Amino acid sequence: MSDIKERKSLEERHQMSDLERLRHSCAHVLATAIMRIWPDAQLAGGPPVDNGFYYDMELKHRITPDDFAKIEAEMKKVVKENSKFEREVVTRDAALQLAKSGRLGAIAEREVESKFKTDLLASIPEGEEISIFKNNDFWDLCAGPHVGRTGNCKAFKVMSVASAFYKGDKDKESLQRVYGTCFKNKTELTDHLEKLEEAKKRDHRRLGKELGLFTIDDAVGQGLILWKPKGALVRRSLQDFITEQLDAQGYSQVYTPHIGKLSLYRTSGHFPFYSDSQFPAIPDRDALEKLSEEEASCSVLTNGLSTGEIEGYMLKPMNCPHHIKIFDSDPHSYRDLPVRLAEFGTVYRWEQSGELGGMTRVRGFTQDDAHIFCTPDQVDDEIASCLDLVKKVLSTLGMEDYRVRLSFSDPDSDKYVGTREVWDKAEASLRLAAENLGVDFTVELGEAAFYGPKIDFVVKDVIGRDWQLGTVQLDFNLPERFDLTYVGSDNGRHRPVMIHRAPFGSLERFVGLLIEHFEGKFPTWLAPEQVRVLPISDKYIEHAEAAAKKLTDIGARVSVDRASEKLGAKIRLARLDRVPYMLVIGAQEAESNTVSVRHRDRMDLGARPLDEFIKDLHTEISSRSL
Repeated sequence: MSDIKERKSLEERHQMSDLERLRHSCAHVLATAIMRIWPDAQLAGGPPVDNGFYYDMELKHRITPDDFAKIEAEMKKVVKENSKFEREVVTRDAALQLAKSGRLGAIAEREVESKFKTDLLASIPEGEEISIFKNNDFWDLCAGPHVGRTGNCKAFKVMSVASAFYKGDKDKESLQRVYGTCFKNKTELTDHLEKLEEAKKRDHRRLGKELGLFTIDDAVGQGLILWKPKGALVRRSLQDFITEQLDAQGYSQVYTPHIGKLSLYRTSGHFPFYSDSQFPAIPDRDALEKLSEEEASCSVLTNGLSTGEIEGYMLKPMNCPHHIKIFDSDPHSYRDLPVRLAEFGTVYRWEQSGELGGMTRVRGFTQDDAHIFCTPDQVDDEIASCLDLVKKVLSTLGMEDYRVRLSFSDPDSDKYVGTREVWDKAEASLRLAAENLGVDFTVELGEAAFYGPKIDFVVKDVIGRDWQLGTVQLDFNLPERFDLTYVGSDNGRHRPVMIHRAPFGSLERFVGLLIEHFEGKFPTWLAPEQVRVLPISDKYIEHAEAAAKKLTDIGARVSVDRASEKLGAKIRLARLDRVPYMLVIGAQEAESNTVSVRHRDRMDLGARPLDEFIKDLHTEISSRSL
């Protein structure tokens, strides 16, 4: 974390919500307990975060979950003391003296300096007020604010411990980060902990492994998903679903390479505007061989790639520049527009190792991406159509508890391309589209893409977690940067408007979310295995295979359990595999051409004629019923 970000964090604390203030105070309670148990600890910082707080520290003792009970016991003592959080404004010199004496972030003066507090003091601008907070014997450099007393922090829990670099810089000290959470009362804390337990049960990383959906292998690379056959079937079903919608709305499918020249991304602005999220540039082979002959340093190569003196390539971070070039490869009249180009395009982003998480935070992912090139008069209708598509996707999957977020630019930031006039125009159009949706929406500044504002759909899953999924983006800037034109009705050259949209967003992330949302129990149309036929003994395997053949003929995904296990064991295995339907075949079923139907949740549904079951299954799958 840079000094600038650190100061911004301190300023934002003055505008904390009541819950953030409580959690910030509980971070001090945690720090007090840590210092009483391990007085040699060097404390860094402890802010509130989503769902809790943390405190970073340098400590010889390696904290493990076995220490949590001891830490919580000491925290309870601090809470019971009900000490007042007292704020004292001090001079820079006084604060520095306290840090040098080891008194800040400690319960007493020490022989060693509070080095992280000294460093933090150095980052506070001249003239800015400096304050310390005291609760009983613990003093800390802190801008606040806090609750009144430590006794307000009763409903807390130490959650985990992890490694972290000081200020997020891998070249600085490695610290231990102890996470905790705190709520206004025990009831809210208990509810939160129960949701966390439910989240563990639904964790897509565990279920993905158990159900054989995907794997991640160090030999391939972290953050790169290997889709196993069952997971690929789920993905293909989603792609088939969205392709039907695209065909109905007049989209054209395209395919583009996974790599492009740096000059392409310089024009688009991805290089350098998106540089922090990109894989390193790949130098042109001829240029690399020349530099090698000249024994040039790495810095010469890096600088040459940055300035354009050395040509290179880049793993594509977005599909839009490639789609722009497809559009620009032919002349267009206003009668041709809108042109709608769609692709399941794989893109690559360099996520930090500590931020990777199964399928939901990866380095390579496939977007259900599309770009619409239209006239200004067509913008409103095209955006409305895109929003309808996102709503159709979410309703089909039963994910209708969502909010709409308008992600706009921050007027004070320099991370955006284009003029303020263009941004105001784009943001006004999206605001109107959101109003026409008829749902509540919020506006968040600073969340826009560098080229244009967005409408994001933030979905709440079955245990109350928010996920940003579908997005629609309006872009007046990239057509300008690439000098795109079409011939208007006046025979003059005009600039098209570009709309970016992705209802799923990332297929990896979306499937990871679906695994957790459904707890691996996909609706039948999505399930990688829809029916499992269970012969009760070897002599009914032939009948089971005949039934499976009829199911396969209607496109169902079906298997036959030929194992020499008892029926109960076969049923338990099928339920563990989350197979929607089990068809039991024994003597009576073989003779009457029926099947005994069992559902993974509703259990025994009784005997039915096989043809009748097949007809109903086909209806369920084709209608994409939940």
